[in-house]
Amino acid sequence: MIKLVLITVLIVAISVLLISVKIIFVKGATVPNEHVGSSKGLQKRGIACAQTQDKVAQQKSKMAIKEYIK
Repeated sequence: MIKLVLITVLIVAISVLLISVKIIFVKGATVPNEHVGSSKGLQKRGIACAQTQDKVAQQKSKMAIKEYIK
């Protein structure tokens, strides 16, 4: 069991190291922005992140009828 845990930790550590090599050693390198809202392809299709879609859905429509609570 301990052997499996050590192998797993080693694989994860190697993966993180390989992913971060460019960021660590290249001057000016940054982590790429993989957010849904910044993807040009998804913006063309009208797809946004869940938070943005929620904000848009909660905005009042100009055509909405006001309801009064009595």
